[in-house]
Amino acid sequence: MLSTHQRRAFICATTLALLGAGLPSVAAAAAERPDLSRFYDQRISWSACQGDELPEDLQCGKVTVPLDYAKPADGTLDLAMARFRATGSSRGSVLLNFGGPGGPGVSELADGGTDFMGLTNGYDVVTFDPRGVGRSSPVSCGEGMDAATGTDAGTGTEAEADVNKDPRAALEVLRRIAAECAESSGPVMRHIGTVDASRDLDVMRAALGDRKLNYLGFSYGTRLGAVYAAQFPGRTGRMVLDGVDTLTEPLSEQGVTGARGQQTALEDFLVWCTEDVNCAFGQDSRSAREEVVRLIGSLDEDPVPSDFGIPFSGQDLVGAIGQALYSKELWPALSQALTSLVQDGDTRGIMGFSVGGSAVPGEGGEDGDGNLVDEGDIPSDNLPAALMAINCADDPDRPTADQVTKDFARLRAAYEQASPVFGRYRLAEALMCYGRPRGTTYIREEVRDIDAPKMLLVGTRGDPATPYRWTTETADRLGSSAVVLDNKGEGHTGYGSSKCVHRKIDDFLLYGRLPADGSSCGSEE
Repeated sequence: MLSTHQRRAFICATTLALLGAGLPSVAAAAAERPDLSRFYDQRISWSACQGDELPEDLQCGKVTVPLDYAKPADGTLDLAMARFRATGSSRGSVLLNFGGPGGPGVSELADGGTDFMGLTNGYDVVTFDPRGVGRSSPVSCGEGMDAATGTDAGTGTEAEADVNKDPRAALEVLRRIAAECAESSGPVMRHIGTVDASRDLDVMRAALGDRKLNYLGFSYGTRLGAVYAAQFPGRTGRMVLDGVDTLTEPLSEQGVTGARGQQTALEDFLVWCTEDVNCAFGQDSRSAREEVVRLIGSLDEDPVPSDFGIPFSGQDLVGAIGQALYSKELWPALSQALTSLVQDGDTRGIMGFSVGGSAVPGEGGEDGDGNLVDEGDIPSDNLPAALMAINCADDPDRPTADQVTKDFARLRAAYEQASPVFGRYRLAEALMCYGRPRGTTYIREEVRDIDAPKMLLVGTRGDPATPYRWTTETADRLGSSAVVLDNKGEGHTGYGSSKCVHRKIDDFLLYGRLPADGSSCGSEE
């Protein structure tokens, strides 16, 4: 990659050479750039969203983007969109991404739109299902395959279990899973990364009729926003990144960080839970931690039946608990679900925290034409399949089988030290890119020192998923454009849990009022 100074020198030299050779050469160079005008010239046709129990004022539409921006004639994708119209004088749209990666925006806005009604005082509040997600050509790893843990429900094969016995054999399982994911997902799998999704954002901006992109991104959505600001700094408007993702750490290091954060959140939950006589693990938080580990081990040895016909294992429990720990508001429901599981063997409550669609894996997904799929045809493994696919597309590291085998003991020890509960699960995730194409280097190498308008970065001190240090590290990389707001509270992201953060974000998006860099919001405990 050329440095900034090298690129400027190269551009200057190239321009002089072209001018010296005459204007026809300039025209020829322009002609080589793909013509994207038909995508940028489109306008979205909005109508009432179809479906049961959807808000009456929620409107749905779609935007069409090229499958491959380098070869726009090779196929297109339709991306599902939804909006709440501005109630006051509108200054355009604010586009939301709720994170993941792999989280669908349309259903999230339909369920939680009330949190964003304040923004309709100045904006149409708009969201979308990113490419490969939700109704937008959803990816899948095939029937019975769990992309997150490498579990094949039909054969009982688990990459995360095999890796502890024979890492090399487990890597072969992962290679097979990668092939099955690619086959089940179709052509979108080759173009699913954040660099392509960022270009989709710019097509949406134009289709919405906005000169600049105003944006609110959560968790993974902060990565997407940062990439957009790097690719299109002159088209970046008011941008907020809440729960800031890392731009530099490889997946192996992210997994250790995530396991450590989830372990802290679990211990906080158990302290709270054991104050109640109905806690499934008794009234002592220390012994409760041991009980959780024992329960996970027991379910891994002897999974229990579930209503979905697929055995529910200890690692399934780990994944469900991890989702429930994102917000303290979910703790009462988590405690009740764990009690039902421990006392009655009832998995329904705890499986409610597992995420996904509604169809059987492999029945929906990419049909090759790029059209939107029906809500009921979204594969149930779409979220974990998309999460793995996008993270791998954004990560250039692909250690060989020899390297993984050599480093495995050290890696496993680091994960187990980070968390006796989540370490094994997160280690399986960290290895899931094996057998997949090498990801882009753009995010690590080029998303830095952005010459864009001021953007607000919100980091929460007690965030179990995106630690506060990622906020300051990302702010340093982005440069003088980044303004940091320090949220002293708990939970993943701040907008939905802190009135102070909520107010400061709305003030910036609606009125352009930025808090001072390094200012804070206190805990609302």
